[in-house]
Amino acid sequence: MKKKSKDQRQKELVDILNEDPFYTDEELANLFEVSIQTIRLDRMSLNIPELRERVKSIAETQSSKVKTLGMKEITGEIIDLCVGQLGISMLEISEDMIYSKTNTLRDTYVFSLANSLAMAIIDAPKVIMREVNGKCLKLIEQKDRLIAKAEIYKKEDKKYYVKVVINNRAQENIYIGEFIFEEIE
Repeated sequence: MKKKSKDQRQKELVDILNEDPFYTDEELANLFEVSIQTIRLDRMSLNIPELRERVKSIAETQSSKVKTLGMKEITGEIIDLCVGQLGISMLEISEDMIYSKTNTLRDTYVFSLANSLAMAIIDAPKVIMREVNGKCLKLIEQKDRLIAKAEIYKKEDKKYYVKVVINNRAQENIYIGEFIFEEIE
């Protein structure tokens, strides 16, 4: 494969990060078949912050819309939120989230990611979880990123029915759950 010119690579880099800002430098380096340092230099010359700063900026903007939870109570980082309809959040797996003997993610993080996103999209100041039917479909390995998508598919009186799907970096389904929350006074 022929290498792209610097200008062409940088233009494509901007396009890719505008479409999906969650690429790591390593993933971009593999995509463009260049070194990680080249990607970092490209980002610096284009004034594109590193992944952590891009995610933090998006999360701060979106989290201010949440009515039911405080910023510190949300597992992962909310990256898109339309209160009353749907939301997307991301969780980068870190070493302290992993079971030491099996080298897999603790299930509590998967449930907490799903539950907090489901609560975050509800347009009510106080809710209680009345019911949940969830299923983990695959073990999560250490160096992964989880993307959760939640959607309110039904609302009856003060009850909210929310479906949550969590995928890993490879877009494989990791968890599927249906929650029923009720707004309380």
